[in-house]
Amino acid sequence: MFKLFRCQICGDPYLGDEAPSKCPFCGAKHELIIEAENYIDKFKQENNFTEVELANFKKALALEIGNASFYDAASKKSSDEFHKSLFKALKKVESEHASIFVKHLGTTKPELSKIEASEDGHENLMESHRREEAAIKAYTKFRDEATTPRAIEVFSALVEIEGDHLILED
Repeated sequence: MFKLFRCQICGDPYLGDEAPSKCPFCGAKHELIIEAENYIDKFKQENNFTEVELANFKKALALEIGNASFYDAASKKSSDEFHKSLFKALKKVESEHASIFVKHLGTTKPELSKIEASEDGHENLMESHRREEAAIKAYTKFRDEATTPRAIEVFSALVEIEGDHLILED
């Protein structure tokens, strides 16, 4: 019998016998995926984000759109199927991260921009690592500047998720 689960970071639902080891949409850790009846919609809660947190959400949104744009280009331009698939999957995850910030900011998601990528999947993977390291650095700073529980939760989860992307290799 399937159960319905929801991710406390992105809010997306998941049907399964048990909660997945990671959110299939945003990559959040298993502990953040709960049975739907226990889900608290933190996007509709009054979070009282500070001006610094809102500014950091806007920076994070731009960062995620930039990374999703790069992964979109890399998925189309890489010459081998492994890298095409890898970058397509990363594009979906980064786009989901952008959606988290869009929901909290009450804005619309920006379009992906045109970014160049290499035909060489390994070169694109090196660029991916650079981008993920920059995201981890930014989200660590944003987490440390945050004071509201939800901002701390989101940025803490994203530090872990983006760190998982660094272990991806050819």
